[in-house]
Amino acid sequence: MKWGGSMHTYKLTLCYDGGRYSGWQRQGNTDNTIQARVEAALGRALGTETEAAGSGRTDAGVHARAQQCSFHTEHTLDCAAALEALREALPEDIGALKLEETAPRFHARLSCREKTYVYRVWNSTAPNVFERRYMYRFTPQLDVTAMRRAAAALCGEHDFTAFCANRHMKKSAVRRMKSIDVERRGDEVRIAMTGDGFLYNMARIIAGTLLEVGTHRRPAEDMETILASRERGNAGFTAPAQGLTLWEVNY
Repeated sequence: MKWGGSMHTYKLTLCYDGGRYSGWQRQGNTDNTIQARVEAALGRALGTETEAAGSGRTDAGVHARAQQCSFHTEHTLDCAAALEALREALPEDIGALKLEETAPRFHARLSCREKTYVYRVWNSTAPNVFERRYMYRFTPQLDVTAMRRAAAALCGEHDFTAFCANRHMKKSAVRRMKSIDVERRGDEVRIAMTGDGFLYNMARIIAGTLLEVGTHRRPAEDMETILASRERGNAGFTAPAQGLTLWEVNY
């Protein structure tokens, strides 16, 4: 590691089991967040206090397969050596996958074009002991065809206020949903959502609403009405956090 004299920007790719953390974002009343643990590890690895910006704020209990974060430092890093130091400094449920220098103006959140979240459902009465922390066990049999019809209505640019848990949000709730794919893999049903941004609890509310469609508690045609209403109470339940994983971030 060399002292460079000017600021360098680095992109760090992380994976984590979010089960025991209070989400990504640093909080004033606890250091039990992913961001706080990553920044502490960066401080130990680099020898200086470092702030990390994440591509998105995963909620408490939500996992990440490829979270992206960016940070600035005056050090010119040997990325391979710094990555190993980070791996040593991080707890075993947070993994540093890749570290690379990037463009000076790169920002993990502001530069992001789209993200993919995957919601995993274990759709069986038989337990799945070894993956129970990463799936939501939902025993009623799901009609995947109906779920796909409902998901199609959410694709495109819409106001997703009805799928947001923050009732006091003042910023625009318009987001562009590129695709929602519903796939059955044996007893597992996966809901993969790709869009340019997600509101608070949006992915989990979409998943919960699609599960209600899949059990015929509501018709697939309800989706357009729910969107138009802009009322959270008209959408389905918020699916539990452990089934959701931030899967991919694209720039």
